[in-house]
Amino acid sequence: MFNLFKKKDPREAVMKRYRELLAESHRLSTIDRKASDLKRAEAENLLDEFDRKSKKGTL
Repeated sequence: MFNLFKKKDPREAVMKRYRELLAESHRLSTIDRKASDLKRAEAENLLDEFDRKSKKGTL
C-alpha cells in the first residue's frame, strides 16, 4: 500500500548519492575545474568504498 516503512536498499542510496555528486561535478565544470575534479573524485571514492564493503560482506 504505502512504501513509508519500506527499507531502502543500500545500493540504491549509494547510487543516488553518486548521481548527485556527478551532477554537482558537472555543474561545477563550467565554473571551477578544480572543484569539479574534486567532486568527481569524491563520487568515485564513494563507489569504490561501497564495492569494497559489499565484497567483504559488511553491508
